[in-house]
Amino acid sequence: MQYDNDLVEKKLRRWEKYINEFRLPSWNDIPDLGLYMEQVLALLTEYLDYLPPELKDEQFITAATINNYVRNRYMPKPRKKKYYRIHIAYLVMICTLKQSLTIATLTRMIPNDIPEERVREIYTAYTERHRITAEYFVETVREVASPILHHEERRMAASVDGTDDLISTYAILSGLSGLLAEKLLLLESKPAEEPQEGEKA
Repeated sequence: MQYDNDLVEKKLRRWEKYINEFRLPSWNDIPDLGLYMEQVLALLTEYLDYLPPELKDEQFITAATINNYVRNRYMPKPRKKKYYRIHIAYLVMICTLKQSLTIATLTRMIPNDIPEERVREIYTAYTERHRITAEYFVETVREVASPILHHEERRMAASVDGTDDLISTYAILSGLSGLLAEKLLLLESKPAEEPQEGEKA
């Protein structure tokens, strides 16, 4: 495919600025007053608005999806059809992680049956890790896309020469990152074993 590298450069720079300024809401910033489903959907759209404008018309979360998460016990049940801080924290984490992990795998990171104080600790650590990782991501994009962004002095082995390569690189990284995260989550409570010759790691 052909891409206008000037347009790609402008988009990357705008997204870099946006991601550097973006923050998930802190635990205390999430309302704890009992919201109905439509209010939760609107709040999640506000909190997670780093999706490209072209995709914003597509709903990344629906009432049916949330009901499915509750039914499958991926998150606590609402109280009298109202969602509180704990529910919204689960949804923020699920929505930001489901791009790279299966929902079933996510339950290892954020189990459904833990006290609210533990959810607060997990959520607070997660939002900080999200911020740090977003900054790291921006730096790697700057390095990988250095020819497009005209940062020749920062060239690295994975640098790309065009937008096609940039797309492929990050699609591959996404897949590999998801696999690594799932493999690490599955190691929980397993003893260390050396792979046998010819066996996959």
